[in-house]
Amino acid sequence: MRSPAAERGRAVRERLLNAAAELIPERGWTAVSTRTLAERAGVTPSVVHYHFPSLASLLNEAAISRMSAMLAEMDELLASAPEPGAAIGTMLASVDAYTGTDPTSLLFVEAYLASTRDDELRERIAALIAGFRQRFGAALERHGVPAPYATAAVLAACVDGLLLHRGLGLTAGDTSAVLRRLLPDLAQEE
Repeated sequence: MRSPAAERGRAVRERLLNAAAELIPERGWTAVSTRTLAERAGVTPSVVHYHFPSLASLLNEAAISRMSAMLAEMDELLASAPEPGAAIGTMLASVDAYTGTDPTSLLFVEAYLASTRDDELRERIAALIAGFRQRFGAALERHGVPAPYATAAVLAACVDGLLLHRGLGLTAGDTSAVLRRLLPDLAQEE
């Protein structure tokens, strides 16, 4: 059982993470300051450093937690698909929920960009993506897809690319139809 003080601390930490996840897409990673973050979370700036060793660690944690949540949702979608073609179609259809300029898309783009300058963030994102590709590959393998792990890696990269290009105006329509033409073995399973 947690003490009331521990619960208040957890709630403040959660408000800080949520504020960071809102501010990163709004302002850009490098424009989020301790002061603006504290104001958004409704705390004093000293509280930020009480809960996190640095602003960078707070921003990293906010991005990683949102990315983890999104990949967990993707895992659930893939697990509910009866066969590989449906799983891939579901994964590609999930891209339609993002415009490329929505807060989640922008958070991911900002995190990827920040990871080019932050080794710890890059390693954490890489580990998340590698874990997702591993789980996706294992699911494809269970269904007898040839080269399942390579297929999972390429399809995950395609989804990232599609999200990035949506922010640049990509309106290719049904992206899954394009990939099905390229992957005829999967198209036959529907």
